[in-house]
Amino acid sequence: MQHKKSGGKRQEETIYGLTSLSPQEASAKRLLSLLRGHWHIENKSHYVRDVTFDEDRSQVRCGSIPQVLAAIRNTCIGLMRNSGYKNIAAACRYHAAQPHAALALLGIRKTE
Repeated sequence: MQHKKSGGKRQEETIYGLTSLSPQEASAKRLLSLLRGHWHIENKSHYVRDVTFDEDRSQVRCGSIPQVLAAIRNTCIGLMRNSGYKNIAAACRYHAAQPHAALALLGIRKTE
């Protein structure tokens, strides 16, 4: 793979990977598609968890609590995306100020 650095010089990089695909299944086009699919997930979910929810700085380390919190974050992200929100950070700010709207995402409506 070649790319330009900020100084204008070209730099070549070789990336190695492992796959369970047979040589007939592992065309360059297929491998590139799988790699891009992985990064699509990384950018869509993990990036939001890392940046918006500041997950990397979490100090929770006991038992299965980190996995439970990650599942809760994923659920929140999924609920907001399913409701049409593109900017998860803005959606979090909105729902923090409007808790009734957050409950509505879960199907809990305000009753009188």
